Amino acid sequence: MSSAAAAMQMLERKQQVLANNLANASTRGFKAETAFARLMDNQLAKTDTALDLTAGSLTETHNSLDLAVEGDGFFVTQTPNGERFVRNGSFRLDTDRQLVDERGNPVLGEEGPVVLPAGTVEIGKDGSITVNGRPLQRLRLERVADGAQLLHEGGTQFVPDASRQAIPPAERTVRQGFLEESNVNTMSAMTDMLAVLHRYGAAQKALSTIDAARGISVNDLAKPV
Repeated sequence: MSSAAAAMQMLERKQQVLANNLANASTRGFKAETAFARLMDNQLAKTDTALDLTAGSLTETHNSLDLAVEGDGFFVTQTPNGERFVRNGSFRLDTDRQLVDERGNPVLGEEGPVVLPAGTVEIGKDGSITVNGRPLQRLRLERVADGAQLLHEGGTQFVPDASRQAIPPAERTVRQGFLEESNVNTMSAMTDMLAVLHRYGAAQKALSTIDAARGISVNDLAKPV
């Protein structure tokens, strides 16, 4: 019964993860999570999640402040909770002409927050920013080590881990006027949700059968002859 109950809890968690992925299928810069089970010391299944950092497709917007990173790497923003990674490069200027993300968090350059004077903004593939041909500064782009697991925070924000490191300018590819879409495969997610439902039903039936068998042993077989 404990194993069947643990399996149901694991499947419930997996369904929650899949549902969250589907809910963010249209969220730019979102990275899907994968739920998987592992056995603990007592041989009961426990559910963990892993972040899928596969790049999503790029959509051209022709907006000079929309940016996308090809390959690995993240833009860095300053939030009230500290620095965070983002792949959603839907940036804008606030009232102080500071470059901010969709939540209003400052986007960081190598010299701090980016403030843009009026003029034509051009951003090179290495993240260098020029306005009317005058160089300003370069965006911070960072990556994490292969296999590192980042935590989702607020949908499209990620908490950096200890393996974070700056990406050398020569290894960067920033696309101006593009945005990265979510990497959620909706068809696969829906198929997985149906499979989880079937497995949950089977585990629930097994639990009911075991419970009924125990009821018979307690209520019927234990009666005095």
